[in-house]
Amino acid sequence: MVVPDDGMVVDVKQNDSSKPSTLDRPNVNSVGDSDSVSLEKQYQPTQTITDDEYPHGVKLVILAGASLIAVFLIALDQTIIGTAIPKITDEFHSLDDISWYAAAYFMTFGAAQPSAGKMYKYFNLKWSFLGSMFLFEVGSLICGVAPNSKALIIGRAIAGLGGAGLSVGGTSIVSFTVPPVKRPMMMGIIGMTYAVAAVLGPLLGGAFTDSVTWRWCFYINLPIGGIAAVALFIFFHLPTSAVTPQISWAKKLLHLDPVGFALAMGGITCFALALQYGGNTHPWKSGMVIGLLIGFGLLALALVGWELWLGDYAMMPRRLWKQRSLSTTAPYQFFFMGSYVVLLYYLPIYFQSILGTSPIKSGVNNLPLVVAAAVFALAGGAVVMATGRPQQVMFVGSMLSTAAIGLIYTLDIGTSTGKWVGYQVFTGAAMAFAIMHGLSIAQANAGIEDLTAVTANLLFFQTIGGAFSTSAGQSAFVNRMLATLPRTAPEVNPGLVLLTGASELHNVFPPDMLPGVLEAYMVGIKAAFAVALAFSGVAFICTLAIPMKRLPSHASGDAAMVMG
Repeated sequence: MVVPDDGMVVDVKQNDSSKPSTLDRPNVNSVGDSDSVSLEKQYQPTQTITDDEYPHGVKLVILAGASLIAVFLIALDQTIIGTAIPKITDEFHSLDDISWYAAAYFMTFGAAQPSAGKMYKYFNLKWSFLGSMFLFEVGSLICGVAPNSKALIIGRAIAGLGGAGLSVGGTSIVSFTVPPVKRPMMMGIIGMTYAVAAVLGPLLGGAFTDSVTWRWCFYINLPIGGIAAVALFIFFHLPTSAVTPQISWAKKLLHLDPVGFALAMGGITCFALALQYGGNTHPWKSGMVIGLLIGFGLLALALVGWELWLGDYAMMPRRLWKQRSLSTTAPYQFFFMGSYVVLLYYLPIYFQSILGTSPIKSGVNNLPLVVAAAVFALAGGAVVMATGRPQQVMFVGSMLSTAAIGLIYTLDIGTSTGKWVGYQVFTGAAMAFAIMHGLSIAQANAGIEDLTAVTANLLFFQTIGGAFSTSAGQSAFVNRMLATLPRTAPEVNPGLVLLTGASELHNVFPPDMLPGVLEAYMVGIKAAFAVALAFSGVAFICTLAIPMKRLPSHASGDAAMVMG
Protein backbone atom coordinates (compact mmCIF):
# COMPACT_ATOMS: atom_id res chain seq x y z
CA MET A 1 0.00 0.00 0.00
CA VAL A 2 1.14 3.57 -0.68
CA VAL A 3 -0.03 7.07 -0.01
CA PRO A 4 0.46 9.25 -3.10
CA ASP A 5 0.69 13.01 -2.82
CA ASP A 6 -3.08 13.33 -2.83
CA GLY A 7 -3.17 11.75 0.60
CA MET A 8 -5.28 8.71 -0.17
CA VAL A 9 -4.53 5.03 0.09
CA VAL A 10 -4.21 3.41 -3.33
CA ASP A 11 -3.81 -0.30 -3.97
CA VAL A 12 -1.10 -0.95 -6.55
CA LYS A 13 -1.04 -4.75 -6.57
CA GLN A 14 -2.05 -6.07 -9.96
CA ASN A 15 -4.16 -8.92 -8.65
CA ASP A 16 -6.17 -6.51 -6.50
CA SER A 17 -6.21 -3.33 -8.54
CA SER A 18 -9.93 -3.22 -9.01
CA LYS A 19 -10.72 -3.27 -5.34
CA PRO A 20 -11.51 0.21 -3.92
CA SER A 21 -9.44 1.26 -0.96
CA THR A 22 -10.92 2.16 2.39
CA LEU A 23 -12.58 5.49 3.02
CA ASP A 24 -13.01 5.11 6.79
CA ARG A 25 -10.59 7.98 7.39
CA PRO A 26 -7.79 9.47 5.29
CA ASN A 27 -4.64 7.57 6.20
CA VAL A 28 -1.70 9.95 5.94
CA ASN A 29 0.78 7.69 7.69
CA SER A 30 0.77 4.54 5.57
CA VAL A 31 4.10 3.31 4.25
CA GLY A 32 4.71 2.15 0.70
CA ASP A 33 5.96 -1.21 -0.43
CA SER A 34 8.43 -2.04 -3.18
CA ASP A 35 5.73 -2.10 -5.85
CA SER A 36 4.73 1.50 -5.23
CA VAL A 37 7.72 3.36 -6.61
CA SER A 38 6.38 4.05 -10.09
CA LEU A 39 3.02 5.25 -8.79
CA GLU A 40 4.63 7.46 -6.18
CA LYS A 41 6.88 9.15 -8.71
CA GLN A 42 4.01 10.50 -10.75
CA TYR A 43 2.98 12.68 -7.82
CA GLN A 44 6.39 14.05 -6.91
CA PRO A 45 6.78 17.86 -6.93
CA THR A 46 9.84 17.53 -9.16
CA GLN A 47 7.59 16.99 -12.15
CA THR A 48 7.73 19.89 -14.58
CA ILE A 49 6.20 20.92 -17.85
CA THR A 50 8.64 20.70 -20.76
CA ASP A 51 9.34 23.79 -22.83
CA ASP A 52 7.71 22.17 -25.86
CA GLU A 53 4.43 21.84 -23.96
CA TYR A 54 4.11 25.56 -23.27
CA PRO A 55 2.13 27.41 -25.95
CA HIS A 56 3.89 30.07 -28.01
CA GLY A 57 3.04 32.99 -30.24
CA VAL A 58 -0.61 33.68 -31.00
CA LYS A 59 -1.80 30.67 -29.01
CA LEU A 60 -0.05 31.95 -25.88
CA VAL A 61 -1.55 35.41 -26.35
CA ILE A 62 -5.06 33.96 -26.77
CA LEU A 63 -4.82 31.75 -23.67
CA ALA A 64 -3.28 34.52 -21.57
CA GLY A 65 -6.06 36.80 -22.79
CA ALA A 66 -8.71 34.28 -21.74
CA SER A 67 -7.19 34.10 -18.26
CA LEU A 68 -7.12 37.90 -18.01
CA ILE A 69 -10.76 38.09 -19.09
CA ALA A 70 -11.67 35.78 -16.20
CA VAL A 71 -9.77 38.00 -13.76
CA PHE A 72 -11.35 41.10 -15.31
CA LEU A 73 -14.89 39.73 -14.95
CA ILE A 74 -14.62 38.75 -11.30
CA ALA A 75 -12.92 42.07 -10.40
CA LEU A 76 -15.55 44.01 -12.34
CA ASP A 77 -18.40 42.10 -10.72
CA GLN A 78 -17.19 43.06 -7.25
CA THR A 79 -17.44 46.82 -7.85
CA ILE A 80 -19.86 47.45 -10.73
CA ILE A 81 -22.95 46.97 -8.57
CA GLY A 82 -22.04 49.75 -6.12
CA THR A 83 -23.32 52.65 -8.22
CA ALA A 84 -26.38 50.65 -9.28
CA ILE A 85 -27.63 49.87 -5.77
CA PRO A 86 -29.73 53.07 -5.39
CA LYS A 87 -31.69 52.26 -8.55
CA ILE A 88 -32.06 48.62 -7.52
CA THR A 89 -33.48 49.56 -4.12
CA ASP A 90 -35.84 52.03 -5.79
CA GLU A 91 -37.19 49.31 -8.10
CA PHE A 92 -37.41 46.49 -5.55
CA HIS A 93 -38.13 48.62 -2.44
CA SER A 94 -35.45 46.55 -0.72
CA LEU A 95 -33.36 48.90 1.41
CA ASP A 96 -32.92 46.20 4.08
CA ASP A 97 -31.29 43.87 1.52
CA ILE A 98 -28.49 46.22 0.44
CA SER A 99 -25.81 44.43 2.46
CA TRP A 100 -26.76 41.06 0.95
CA TYR A 101 -26.09 42.18 -2.63
CA ALA A 102 -22.38 42.21 -1.80
CA ALA A 103 -22.35 39.67 1.06
CA ALA A 104 -24.05 36.91 -0.97
CA TYR A 105 -21.33 37.16 -3.62
CA PHE A 106 -18.33 37.34 -1.29
CA MET A 107 -19.71 34.64 1.00
CA THR A 108 -19.67 31.99 -1.73
CA PHE A 109 -16.74 33.48 -3.67
CA GLY A 110 -14.38 33.42 -0.70
CA ALA A 111 -15.42 30.15 0.88
CA ALA A 112 -15.42 28.17 -2.39
CA GLN A 113 -11.88 29.03 -3.53
CA PRO A 114 -10.02 26.28 -1.63
CA SER A 115 -12.53 23.68 -2.82
CA ALA A 116 -12.11 25.05 -6.34
CA GLY A 117 -8.39 24.36 -6.04
CA LYS A 118 -9.15 20.72 -5.26
CA MET A 119 -11.62 20.60 -8.12
CA TYR A 120 -8.92 21.66 -10.59
CA LYS A 121 -6.54 19.04 -9.20
CA TYR A 122 -8.89 16.06 -9.30
CA PHE A 123 -11.06 16.99 -12.28
CA ASN A 124 -10.07 18.08 -15.78
CA LEU A 125 -8.83 21.68 -15.65
CA LYS A 126 -10.35 22.76 -18.94
CA TRP A 127 -13.82 21.41 -18.20
CA SER A 128 -13.72 22.64 -14.61
CA PHE A 129 -12.95 26.15 -15.86
CA LEU A 130 -15.70 26.01 -18.46
CA GLY A 131 -18.13 24.72 -15.82
CA SER A 132 -17.18 27.61 -13.52
CA MET A 133 -17.71 30.07 -16.35
CA PHE A 134 -21.14 28.54 -17.05
CA LEU A 135 -22.09 28.87 -13.36
CA PHE A 136 -20.87 32.48 -13.27
CA GLU A 137 -22.82 33.29 -16.42
CA VAL A 138 -25.99 31.63 -15.08
CA GLY A 139 -25.69 33.66 -11.88
CA SER A 140 -25.20 36.85 -13.91
CA LEU A 141 -28.22 36.04 -16.06
CA ILE A 142 -30.39 35.45 -12.98
CA CYS A 143 -29.27 38.82 -11.62
CA GLY A 144 -30.04 40.51 -14.92
CA VAL A 145 -33.59 39.16 -15.20
CA ALA A 146 -34.32 39.13 -11.43
CA PRO A 147 -37.98 40.03 -10.75
CA ASN A 148 -37.34 40.80 -7.07
CA SER A 149 -34.62 41.29 -4.48
CA LYS A 150 -34.49 37.65 -3.36
CA ALA A 151 -33.84 36.46 -6.92
CA LEU A 152 -31.03 39.00 -7.24
CA ILE A 153 -29.42 37.75 -4.02
CA ILE A 154 -29.66 34.12 -5.22
CA GLY A 155 -28.07 35.12 -8.52
CA ARG A 156 -25.24 36.90 -6.72
CA ALA A 157 -24.55 33.79 -4.62
CA ILE A 158 -24.45 31.56 -7.72
CA ALA A 159 -22.19 34.04 -9.52
CA GLY A 160 -19.88 33.99 -6.47
CA LEU A 161 -19.55 30.21 -6.71
CA GLY A 162 -18.67 30.44 -10.39
CA GLY A 163 -16.36 33.38 -9.72
CA ALA A 164 -14.38 31.32 -7.21
CA GLY A 165 -13.72 28.73 -9.91
CA LEU A 166 -12.77 31.43 -12.42
CA SER A 167 -10.41 33.09 -9.94
CA VAL A 168 -8.50 29.88 -9.25
CA GLY A 169 -8.81 28.52 -12.79
CA GLY A 170 -7.75 31.69 -14.56
CA THR A 171 -4.63 32.01 -12.42
CA SER A 172 -3.89 28.27 -12.65
CA ILE A 173 -4.10 28.31 -16.43
CA VAL A 174 -1.31 30.89 -16.35
CA SER A 175 0.83 28.31 -14.53
CA PHE A 176 0.28 25.80 -17.33
CA THR A 177 0.71 28.23 -20.23
CA VAL A 178 3.46 30.67 -19.14
CA PRO A 179 7.01 29.41 -18.38
CA PRO A 180 8.16 30.04 -14.77
CA VAL A 181 10.76 32.61 -15.77
CA LYS A 182 8.07 34.79 -17.43
CA ARG A 183 5.37 34.17 -14.82
CA PRO A 184 6.19 37.16 -12.55
CA MET A 185 5.48 39.53 -15.46
CA MET A 186 2.16 37.78 -16.02
CA MET A 187 1.34 38.19 -12.33
CA GLY A 188 2.02 41.89 -12.78
CA ILE A 189 -0.37 42.03 -15.73
CA ILE A 190 -3.02 40.22 -13.66
CA GLY A 191 -2.55 42.79 -10.90
CA MET A 192 -2.93 45.57 -13.46
CA THR A 193 -6.09 43.94 -14.84
CA TYR A 194 -7.60 43.70 -11.37
CA ALA A 195 -6.80 47.34 -10.62
CA VAL A 196 -8.26 48.61 -13.88
CA ALA A 197 -11.43 46.48 -13.64
CA ALA A 198 -12.03 47.43 -10.01
CA VAL A 199 -12.08 51.13 -10.85
CA LEU A 200 -13.89 50.73 -14.19
CA GLY A 201 -16.70 48.96 -12.30
CA PRO A 202 -18.26 52.07 -10.76
CA LEU A 203 -17.81 53.97 -14.05
CA LEU A 204 -19.59 51.29 -16.10
CA GLY A 205 -22.18 50.75 -13.39
CA GLY A 206 -23.02 54.45 -13.32
CA ALA A 207 -23.12 54.66 -17.11
CA PHE A 208 -25.43 51.63 -17.46
CA THR A 209 -27.69 52.81 -14.65
CA ASP A 210 -28.04 56.33 -16.01
CA SER A 211 -28.20 55.54 -19.74
CA VAL A 212 -29.80 52.07 -20.08
CA THR A 213 -30.70 49.98 -17.04
CA TRP A 214 -28.87 48.61 -14.01
CA ARG A 215 -29.50 45.11 -15.37
CA TRP A 216 -26.72 45.62 -17.92
CA CYS A 217 -24.27 45.55 -15.00
CA PHE A 218 -24.86 41.79 -15.16
CA TYR A 219 -25.71 41.27 -18.83
CA ILE A 220 -22.24 42.56 -19.77
CA ASN A 221 -20.70 39.40 -18.30
CA LEU A 222 -22.45 37.14 -20.81
CA PRO A 223 -20.71 38.06 -24.11
CA ILE A 224 -17.33 38.77 -22.49
CA GLY A 225 -17.33 35.46 -20.60
CA GLY A 226 -18.47 33.65 -23.71
CA ILE A 227 -15.43 34.88 -25.64
CA ALA A 228 -13.06 33.60 -22.95
CA ALA A 229 -14.85 30.23 -22.80
CA VAL A 230 -14.65 29.69 -26.56
CA ALA A 231 -10.96 30.65 -26.66
CA LEU A 232 -10.09 28.24 -23.87
CA PHE A 233 -12.19 25.44 -25.33
CA ILE A 234 -10.38 25.65 -28.68
CA PHE A 235 -6.80 26.41 -27.71
CA PHE A 236 -6.10 25.05 -24.21
CA HIS A 237 -4.68 21.53 -23.85
CA LEU A 238 -3.53 20.19 -20.50
CA PRO A 239 0.16 19.17 -20.46
CA THR A 240 0.77 15.42 -20.37
CA SER A 241 2.58 15.74 -17.03
CA ALA A 242 -0.52 17.25 -15.44
CA VAL A 243 -2.92 14.33 -15.79
CA THR A 244 -5.48 14.14 -12.99
CA PRO A 245 -5.14 11.25 -10.49
CA GLN A 246 -7.05 8.10 -11.48
CA ILE A 247 -9.29 7.68 -8.43
CA SER A 248 -12.96 6.99 -7.88
CA TRP A 249 -15.62 9.69 -8.11
CA ALA A 250 -16.45 9.18 -4.45
CA LYS A 251 -12.91 10.10 -3.47
CA LYS A 252 -12.85 13.03 -5.86
CA LEU A 253 -15.99 14.43 -4.26
CA LEU A 254 -14.56 13.86 -0.80
CA HIS A 255 -11.51 15.90 -1.79
CA LEU A 256 -13.79 18.88 -2.50
CA ASP A 257 -14.38 19.01 1.27
CA PRO A 258 -18.02 20.22 1.38
CA VAL A 259 -17.96 20.35 5.19
CA GLY A 260 -14.93 22.65 5.15
CA PHE A 261 -16.63 24.83 2.55
CA ALA A 262 -19.77 25.14 4.70
CA LEU A 263 -17.75 26.00 7.82
CA ALA A 264 -15.72 28.63 5.94
CA MET A 265 -18.83 30.18 4.39
CA GLY A 266 -20.59 30.32 7.75
CA GLY A 267 -17.59 31.88 9.47
CA ILE A 268 -17.10 34.55 6.81
CA THR A 269 -20.80 35.42 6.93
CA CYS A 270 -20.91 35.69 10.73
CA PHE A 271 -17.85 37.95 10.86
CA ALA A 272 -18.99 40.24 8.04
CA LEU A 273 -22.51 40.63 9.45
CA ALA A 274 -21.22 41.24 12.99
CA LEU A 275 -19.09 44.16 11.81
CA GLN A 276 -21.88 45.43 9.60
CA TYR A 277 -24.52 45.35 12.36
CA GLY A 278 -22.32 46.44 15.27
CA GLY A 279 -22.96 50.07 16.21
CA ASN A 280 -25.15 50.49 13.12
CA THR A 281 -28.44 48.58 13.19
CA HIS A 282 -27.63 46.83 16.48
CA PRO A 283 -25.59 47.95 19.52
CA TRP A 284 -22.22 46.23 19.95
CA LYS A 285 -23.50 44.72 23.21
CA SER A 286 -26.63 43.29 21.58
CA GLY A 287 -27.23 39.57 21.54
CA MET A 288 -27.24 39.60 17.74
CA VAL A 289 -23.73 41.05 17.38
CA ILE A 290 -22.23 39.05 20.25
CA GLY A 291 -23.84 35.87 18.93
CA LEU A 292 -22.42 36.47 15.46
CA LEU A 293 -18.91 37.05 16.83
CA ILE A 294 -19.13 33.92 18.99
CA GLY A 295 -20.43 32.01 15.99
CA PHE A 296 -17.49 33.21 13.91
CA GLY A 297 -15.02 32.07 16.59
CA LEU A 298 -16.61 28.66 16.98
CA LEU A 299 -16.86 28.07 13.23
CA ALA A 300 -13.23 29.14 12.75
CA LEU A 301 -12.08 26.69 15.43
CA ALA A 302 -14.26 23.97 13.94
CA LEU A 303 -12.79 24.64 10.49
CA VAL A 304 -9.20 24.38 11.77
CA GLY A 305 -9.98 21.16 13.65
CA TRP A 306 -11.79 19.65 10.69
CA GLU A 307 -9.00 20.48 8.24
CA LEU A 308 -6.37 19.01 10.57
CA TRP A 309 -8.37 15.83 11.04
CA LEU A 310 -9.10 15.42 7.33
CA GLY A 311 -5.44 15.50 6.31
CA ASP A 312 -4.84 15.60 2.55
CA TYR A 313 -8.56 15.29 1.89
CA ALA A 314 -8.95 18.81 3.31
CA MET A 315 -9.45 21.80 1.02
CA MET A 316 -6.53 23.39 2.92
CA PRO A 317 -4.16 20.43 3.45
CA ARG A 318 -1.73 20.71 6.36
CA ARG A 319 1.01 19.33 4.09
CA LEU A 320 0.87 22.44 1.92
CA TRP A 321 0.85 24.81 4.87
CA LYS A 322 4.10 23.32 6.13
CA GLN A 323 5.73 24.90 3.08
CA ARG A 324 7.08 28.36 3.91
CA SER A 325 6.36 29.48 0.37
CA LEU A 326 2.64 29.36 1.27
CA SER A 327 2.58 29.92 5.04
CA THR A 328 4.59 33.17 4.79
CA THR A 329 2.97 34.65 1.69
CA ALA A 330 -0.69 33.98 2.65
CA PRO A 331 -0.68 36.48 5.56
CA TYR A 332 1.02 39.05 3.32
CA GLN A 333 -1.63 38.69 0.60
CA PHE A 334 -4.40 38.80 3.25
CA PHE A 335 -3.31 42.15 4.65
CA PHE A 336 -1.94 43.78 1.51
CA MET A 337 -5.00 43.04 -0.61
CA GLY A 338 -7.16 44.04 2.36
CA SER A 339 -5.65 47.51 2.43
CA TYR A 340 -6.03 47.91 -1.34
CA VAL A 341 -9.72 46.94 -1.37
CA VAL A 342 -10.54 49.46 1.39
CA LEU A 343 -9.04 52.23 -0.72
CA LEU A 344 -11.00 51.10 -3.78
CA TYR A 345 -14.23 51.45 -1.80
CA TYR A 346 -13.60 54.61 0.22
CA LEU A 347 -11.72 56.89 -2.18
CA PRO A 348 -14.86 57.10 -4.37
CA ILE A 349 -16.90 57.80 -1.22
CA TYR A 350 -14.50 60.66 -0.40
CA PHE A 351 -14.92 62.12 -3.88
CA GLN A 352 -18.70 61.74 -3.96
CA SER A 353 -19.44 62.96 -0.43
CA ILE A 354 -16.75 65.52 0.40
CA LEU A 355 -16.09 66.86 -3.11
CA GLY A 356 -19.72 66.41 -4.25
CA THR A 357 -18.91 64.59 -7.50
CA SER A 358 -21.18 62.16 -9.35
CA PRO A 359 -20.41 58.43 -9.33
CA ILE A 360 -19.02 58.67 -12.88
CA LYS A 361 -16.90 61.72 -12.03
CA SER A 362 -15.55 59.97 -8.91
CA GLY A 363 -14.39 57.16 -11.19
CA VAL A 364 -12.58 59.72 -13.31
CA ASN A 365 -10.99 61.13 -10.15
CA ASN A 366 -9.72 57.62 -9.41
CA LEU A 367 -7.82 57.42 -12.70
CA PRO A 368 -4.50 58.60 -11.18
CA LEU A 369 -4.59 55.51 -8.94
CA VAL A 370 -5.47 53.23 -11.86
CA VAL A 371 -2.90 54.60 -14.31
CA ALA A 372 -0.12 54.43 -11.72
CA ALA A 373 -1.20 50.92 -10.72
CA ALA A 374 -1.23 49.75 -14.35
CA VAL A 375 2.28 51.07 -15.05
CA PHE A 376 3.90 49.88 -11.83
CA ALA A 377 2.22 46.46 -11.82
CA LEU A 378 4.09 45.83 -15.05
CA ALA A 379 7.24 47.39 -13.59
CA GLY A 380 7.09 45.16 -10.53
CA GLY A 381 6.60 42.09 -12.70
CA ALA A 382 9.52 43.13 -14.91
CA VAL A 383 11.83 43.59 -11.91
CA VAL A 384 10.96 40.16 -10.50
CA MET A 385 11.28 38.54 -13.92
CA ALA A 386 14.74 40.10 -14.36
CA THR A 387 16.08 39.45 -10.84
CA GLY A 388 14.05 36.52 -9.52
CA ARG A 389 13.79 38.30 -6.15
CA PRO A 390 10.12 38.91 -5.29
CA GLN A 391 10.66 39.30 -1.54
CA GLN A 392 12.66 42.48 -1.97
CA VAL A 393 10.00 43.90 -4.29
CA MET A 394 7.30 43.05 -1.74
CA PHE A 395 9.36 44.59 1.07
CA VAL A 396 9.90 47.89 -0.77
CA GLY A 397 6.37 48.05 -2.18
CA SER A 398 4.60 47.43 1.14
CA MET A 399 6.88 49.89 2.95
CA LEU A 400 6.17 52.63 0.40
CA SER A 401 2.45 51.81 0.28
CA THR A 402 2.21 52.24 4.04
CA ALA A 403 3.76 55.68 3.72
CA ALA A 404 1.48 56.49 0.77
CA ILE A 405 -1.69 55.44 2.60
CA GLY A 406 -0.50 57.62 5.48
CA LEU A 407 -0.72 60.54 3.03
CA ILE A 408 -4.18 59.38 1.88
CA TYR A 409 -5.23 59.51 5.55
CA THR A 410 -4.45 63.25 5.59
CA LEU A 411 -7.10 63.98 2.93
CA ASP A 412 -9.69 66.35 4.33
CA ILE A 413 -12.37 68.85 3.42
CA GLY A 414 -10.72 71.41 1.20
CA THR A 415 -7.69 69.31 0.20
CA SER A 416 -6.27 70.61 -3.07
CA THR A 417 -6.59 68.70 -6.33
CA GLY A 418 -2.82 68.41 -6.64
CA LYS A 419 -2.60 66.58 -3.32
CA TRP A 420 -5.31 63.98 -3.90
CA VAL A 421 -3.97 63.33 -7.40
CA GLY A 422 -0.37 63.01 -6.19
CA TYR A 423 -1.24 60.84 -3.21
CA GLN A 424 -3.18 58.46 -5.45
CA VAL A 425 -0.30 58.18 -7.91
CA PHE A 426 2.09 57.36 -5.07
CA THR A 427 -0.31 54.83 -3.54
CA GLY A 428 -1.20 53.11 -6.82
CA ALA A 429 2.44 52.83 -7.84
CA ALA A 430 3.61 51.43 -4.49
CA MET A 431 0.78 48.90 -4.10
CA ALA A 432 0.72 47.61 -7.68
CA PHE A 433 4.49 47.18 -7.60
CA ALA A 434 4.19 44.42 -5.01
CA ILE A 435 0.61 43.18 -4.84
CA MET A 436 0.72 39.84 -6.73
CA HIS A 437 4.20 38.49 -6.02
CA GLY A 438 3.19 36.29 -3.13
CA LEU A 439 1.46 34.19 -5.76
CA SER A 440 4.68 34.07 -7.80
CA ILE A 441 6.56 32.66 -4.80
CA ALA A 442 3.91 30.09 -3.90
CA GLN A 443 3.52 28.81 -7.46
CA ALA A 444 7.25 28.70 -8.15
CA ASN A 445 7.83 26.42 -5.16
CA ALA A 446 4.86 24.09 -5.78
CA GLY A 447 4.99 20.83 -7.67
CA ILE A 448 2.82 20.60 -10.74
CA GLU A 449 0.33 18.40 -8.87
CA ASP A 450 -0.10 21.12 -6.20
CA LEU A 451 -0.25 24.22 -8.41
CA THR A 452 -4.02 24.60 -8.34
CA ALA A 453 -4.32 23.83 -4.62
CA VAL A 454 -1.59 26.30 -3.68
CA THR A 455 -3.10 28.96 -5.96
CA ALA A 456 -6.56 28.41 -4.47
CA ASN A 457 -5.38 28.59 -0.87
CA LEU A 458 -3.48 31.81 -1.47
CA LEU A 459 -6.39 33.39 -3.35
CA PHE A 460 -8.71 32.32 -0.51
CA PHE A 461 -6.67 34.32 2.01
CA GLN A 462 -6.40 37.22 -0.43
CA THR A 463 -10.18 37.26 -0.88
CA ILE A 464 -11.12 37.00 2.77
CA GLY A 465 -8.53 39.70 3.49
CA GLY A 466 -10.55 42.01 1.25
CA ALA A 467 -13.84 40.86 2.77
CA PHE A 468 -12.62 41.32 6.35
CA SER A 469 -10.97 44.69 5.68
CA THR A 470 -14.05 46.14 3.97
CA SER A 471 -16.23 44.94 6.86
CA ALA A 472 -13.79 46.48 9.33
CA GLY A 473 -13.62 49.67 7.25
CA GLN A 474 -17.41 49.89 7.06
CA SER A 475 -17.72 49.38 10.80
CA ALA A 476 -15.08 52.04 11.52
CA PHE A 477 -16.67 54.46 9.05
CA VAL A 478 -20.23 54.13 10.37
CA ASN A 479 -19.35 54.09 14.05
CA ARG A 480 -17.00 57.09 13.92
CA MET A 481 -19.45 59.06 11.77
CA LEU A 482 -22.38 58.34 14.11
CA ALA A 483 -20.27 59.24 17.12
CA THR A 484 -19.31 62.58 15.54
CA LEU A 485 -22.72 63.68 14.19
CA PRO A 486 -24.20 64.77 17.56
CA ARG A 487 -21.29 67.23 17.91
CA THR A 488 -21.07 68.55 14.34
CA ALA A 489 -24.75 68.39 13.28
CA PRO A 490 -26.94 67.82 16.38
CA GLU A 491 -30.15 68.72 14.50
CA VAL A 492 -29.63 66.04 11.84
CA ASN A 493 -31.24 62.62 12.11
CA PRO A 494 -28.36 60.05 11.99
CA GLY A 495 -30.67 57.53 10.36
CA LEU A 496 -31.25 59.89 7.46
CA VAL A 497 -27.50 60.25 6.94
CA LEU A 498 -27.10 56.46 6.80
CA LEU A 499 -29.91 56.10 4.30
CA THR A 500 -28.57 58.86 2.05
CA GLY A 501 -26.08 57.82 -0.59
CA ALA A 502 -22.69 59.52 -0.61
CA SER A 503 -23.43 61.25 -3.92
CA GLU A 504 -26.79 62.58 -2.63
CA LEU A 505 -25.60 64.37 0.52
CA HIS A 506 -25.32 67.72 -1.25
CA ASN A 507 -28.88 67.37 -2.59
CA VAL A 508 -30.61 66.10 0.56
CA PHE A 509 -29.23 68.36 3.29
CA PRO A 510 -29.70 72.16 3.24
CA PRO A 511 -26.68 74.49 3.18
CA ASP A 512 -26.88 75.24 6.91
CA MET A 513 -26.70 71.51 7.86
CA LEU A 514 -24.38 70.20 5.13
CA PRO A 515 -21.03 71.36 6.62
CA GLY A 516 -21.67 69.49 9.87
CA VAL A 517 -22.72 66.35 8.01
CA LEU A 518 -19.63 66.49 5.79
CA GLU A 519 -17.37 66.96 8.82
CA ALA A 520 -18.80 63.82 10.43
CA TYR A 521 -18.54 61.99 7.12
CA MET A 522 -14.89 62.96 6.85
CA VAL A 523 -14.17 61.59 10.32
CA GLY A 524 -15.74 58.30 9.26
CA ILE A 525 -13.78 58.17 6.01
CA LYS A 526 -10.53 58.81 7.88
CA ALA A 527 -11.37 55.86 10.16
CA ALA A 528 -11.73 53.64 7.08
CA PHE A 529 -8.41 54.94 5.72
CA ALA A 530 -6.85 54.08 9.11
CA VAL A 531 -7.97 50.47 8.62
CA ALA A 532 -6.23 50.44 5.22
CA LEU A 533 -3.11 51.94 6.81
CA ALA A 534 -3.05 49.29 9.55
CA PHE A 535 -3.50 46.44 7.07
CA SER A 536 -0.67 47.75 4.88
CA GLY A 537 1.62 48.12 7.90
CA VAL A 538 1.00 44.52 8.96
CA ALA A 539 1.66 43.36 5.38
CA PHE A 540 5.03 45.11 5.52
CA ILE A 541 5.88 43.24 8.72
CA CYS A 542 4.83 39.97 7.05
CA THR A 543 7.48 40.44 4.33
CA LEU A 544 10.18 40.04 6.98
CA ALA A 545 9.22 36.36 7.35
CA ILE A 546 9.74 35.60 3.64
CA PRO A 547 13.33 34.47 2.87
CA MET A 548 15.32 36.82 0.63
CA LYS A 549 16.19 34.23 -2.01
CA ARG A 550 15.76 33.96 -5.73
CA LEU A 551 12.96 32.03 -7.36
CA PRO A 552 13.96 28.51 -8.45
CA SER A 553 13.66 29.52 -12.12
CA HIS A 554 16.32 32.23 -11.59
CA ALA A 555 18.70 30.46 -9.21
CA SER A 556 22.23 29.99 -10.47
CA GLY A 557 25.15 30.33 -8.12
CA ASP A 558 23.17 31.29 -5.04
CA ALA A 559 20.54 29.28 -3.22
CA ALA A 560 17.13 28.94 -4.78
CA MET A 561 13.98 29.83 -2.90
CA VAL A 562 12.89 26.26 -2.25
CA MET A 563 10.95 26.28 0.98
CA GLY A 564 9.92 23.01 2.44
